[in-house]
Amino acid sequence: MSAAPTNIVLSFEDARRVVEEQAALVQASGTECVDLLTAAGRVLFEPVAADRDLPPFPRSTRDGYAVRSTDLAQLPATLEVIGEIKAGEKLDRIPRNIAHGQTASIMTGAPVPAGADAVVMVEYSSQRGKQVEITRSVVAGENIVACGAEARAGSRLLDRGVRLNAAAVALAASVGKSVLQVYKRPRVAVLTTGDEIVDVDATPGPTQIRNSNSYSLAAQIRRAGGEAGLLPVAPDELQGLRRLIEEGLRSDLLLMTGGVSMGRSDLVEQALSEMRAEFFFTGAKIQPGRPVVFGKCGAAGSASERPGTYFFGLPGNPVSTMVTFELFARPMLEALGGQVPSELSFLHARLKREIRIKTGLKRFLPAILSSEFGESEVELVSWQGSGDIAATARANCYIVIPADRERIPAGEWVAVMKSDG
Repeated sequence: MSAAPTNIVLSFEDARRVVEEQAALVQASGTECVDLLTAAGRVLFEPVAADRDLPPFPRSTRDGYAVRSTDLAQLPATLEVIGEIKAGEKLDRIPRNIAHGQTASIMTGAPVPAGADAVVMVEYSSQRGKQVEITRSVVAGENIVACGAEARAGSRLLDRGVRLNAAAVALAASVGKSVLQVYKRPRVAVLTTGDEIVDVDATPGPTQIRNSNSYSLAAQIRRAGGEAGLLPVAPDELQGLRRLIEEGLRSDLLLMTGGVSMGRSDLVEQALSEMRAEFFFTGAKIQPGRPVVFGKCGAAGSASERPGTYFFGLPGNPVSTMVTFELFARPMLEALGGQVPSELSFLHARLKREIRIKTGLKRFLPAILSSEFGESEVELVSWQGSGDIAATARANCYIVIPADRERIPAGEWVAVMKSDG
């Protein structure tokens, strides 16, 4: 790729493919051990294996009676109740064997005794003293999870690179893993540019706006598994901008917003070019977010073995910033955190109202997805363009419109990308 900021504008699909190819080349920065209580959302480094068979005994999935299924060939059947088995019951209180004509009452999660091959639900029984009448037959294995059916001792339960959700945390707990080795969160520098931007606590002048992009990116970075470091707002002045870019390049990833369009004060690409950056693309045929930039650059004074830091120049309009993060920056951040980058996934819903749009760009437009009785519908949010944060805050998804469509009638199924919220 050329080091000069030549005009490299790709289709959305090609731009995404370039990011995925580069993400496949990166390595996570290191590992650490965390307590299981704080492990949710982290990316697993050391695989988790079963320390014993799961379940470690044949487990009942219903309250009822443990029986021999052949004893219920003729109904109703009357059986002798020889015991009661609770979840966690001590071994010496579990009947050693269920003989023909016998049964034991059993609770959900309790071990099924030897001799029994099924559990009859309590709803189909009537007990009087030591006798129970059963009115429904069962087949062998019904309402029982066999020993080792979920996992055998030593088998792998969670692979390296898995993002730990609630179920994964529960699984680790079930095999006694109170501490997990995980990848360190990648450090992501966030640099907002522009003389028109002031800090969130400042009183803006008549032509200034508060810095919202740094905060939306920080939230998206955290949800994607990274740690955001907010740099000072960069002025529209080349030397000051360059110093902040160099500082940002000492992180694992640098995200910049603003300064990547075609105006005279849009200096990001010029500064990066002077720093001999490698540009993979300088635009994508999408709306919002067309002037997105992706590349790689070494930081001045960085360790010699460091091969350089990837960067994204995201458009300054707030909606563009949020959309281009999800489409392009997220997979790189996930890879830097040790995770296999998640693929873009799209839902489909019926369009409530007709859409008319110009062709030429693939569009990701803020919308509201609703569902009632399994019927999903979606409609565009009324918005004033990619600077309209209020409209995007009302939205819960983006309608994805192909570049060659200028009209989509109401009732047609459309692709929907859930927003990061």
